[in-house]
Amino acid sequence: MSASSDFPATHTNTRWRRLHPRTPLVHCGWMAAPLGSLALTTLATGGRMTTGAWITWAAVTLSFAAVTAVGLIRWARTEFRVTADSLDVRSGLLNRRLRSVPLRRIRTVDLTASPLHRLLGVTVLRAGTSGSGDGRGELSLEALTVADARHLRTELLSRAGTGATERDPLLARIDWRWLRYAPLTFWVVGGVFVAAGSVYRMLDAIGIELWQLACVQRAFTEFGTGALWLTIPAALLVLLALGSAGALALYIENWWNYRLEWTDANTLRVRRGLLTTRSVSIERTRLRGVVLREPLLLRAGGGALVRAVAGGLGDREENRRRSGLLPPAPRAQALRVADGALRSPFPGSAEPMAPAPHPPAALRRRRNRGLLCVVVPGSAALAGLGAAYTPVLLHCAWMYAALCTPIVLWLARDAYRSLGHGIQGDFLVARSGTFSRDTVALRREAIAAWTFTTTPFTRRSGLVTLTAAVAAGEQGYCVRDVAAAEAPAFAAAVTPGLLDEFLAARATTRRHGKPRRG
Repeated sequence: MSASSDFPATHTNTRWRRLHPRTPLVHCGWMAAPLGSLALTTLATGGRMTTGAWITWAAVTLSFAAVTAVGLIRWARTEFRVTADSLDVRSGLLNRRLRSVPLRRIRTVDLTASPLHRLLGVTVLRAGTSGSGDGRGELSLEALTVADARHLRTELLSRAGTGATERDPLLARIDWRWLRYAPLTFWVVGGVFVAAGSVYRMLDAIGIELWQLACVQRAFTEFGTGALWLTIPAALLVLLALGSAGALALYIENWWNYRLEWTDANTLRVRRGLLTTRSVSIERTRLRGVVLREPLLLRAGGGALVRAVAGGLGDREENRRRSGLLPPAPRAQALRVADGALRSPFPGSAEPMAPAPHPPAALRRRRNRGLLCVVVPGSAALAGLGAAYTPVLLHCAWMYAALCTPIVLWLARDAYRSLGHGIQGDFLVARSGTFSRDTVALRREAIAAWTFTTTPFTRRSGLVTLTAAVAAGEQGYCVRDVAAAEAPAFAAAVTPGLLDEFLAARATTRRHGKPRRG
């Protein structure tokens, strides 16, 4: 394919096309890390090039030559075409490989452009098929011009049909007032430690020992000799400030120019990104449901986010990156987006959700698990250290138990109140979680199988966890801690006919005391 757009008006032209000539340059982006390390090493040594630095420079030069040569060969030997029935990609030098995917199986088309891609004026097109949940059925074209990629996306999705939607096709666009929800996420604290760990590994890789730096030693000395009742709160405030700034920056980078809309009656499209732009198109027939996610802090602030349960979005890691329909936003907005994506009222949007109650044994299970996994181990560890070293830790042990016990009991109660399941029209509704309360609305027709899971503890309590297997999203969604006596009937009501053989065998077992053989 030449640098200019040469796509035909229809996909009946079956000539082979090549990727953009800048494709080999894209594969050289990995050199940023070693070049950055070389620059930091030079600065740390005052501009003197050590033997190790010369070796690094020689390795980078040779690697650049090798990667460029391989990239040119791959570009010259990679071609694609769109026929009336399929998308074909052939590649390889010695072993030629031809991959062909029927157009009718293509369900999602994702356009992704990293900062390097945007600098070079190209983008990556990924076409997900109905069987690409593990990532093996996905076709990727790197790299195309933006105009050609958009044209090809329209070409691939044209089989879905066109027509005006009955509702407003625009479901949501970015509202910068939502930035107030960015600090109410994991990245406020976790992001700081992730960034610190990355910096430490990078410095360690280039031979700089962080703990040997004079500024770091001086900071720790001043922190230890200062008034801890002042320095510890100050350190926490700095941590929160850095985390909040990082969360805001990450929010802006991920959701800049965000827009969610129905491009036609059958294609839902999400566009977003500042440095790395992303455009994901999901065919309506592959949208199996949505998840309303409410992490603990975000829920306390009245916010939520929405993710799609759709096929063709890659493996689980890719699915987490590509399934976002709405950033952290007001819960009312999240419910409106869920309604628009499903083309049906999401549970709790029109009227409060009234899920089926779960047995009290589910509450006891959460209380016991919290006490045995959090309170008892921490108290025992402090008490053991106190008995071995200093009586001060004995007092820390009972204070830890006194402080953690009410918190654990409150979280257990909240987790129990979050449990819920039911049937609403064409959807299975399941809700669970306290640190991240998830409400999933799953199309009943999309459920392919059920898994009944028990442990020795849940069997004794008369509980069972149901997992609905779906060829989309996380591949399985749980209805946790249902009464064992009610679970089969509920699963059968969700998917009529799917469990008939299982229920018949269960009835036979009850009637005769043991299953029949043969």
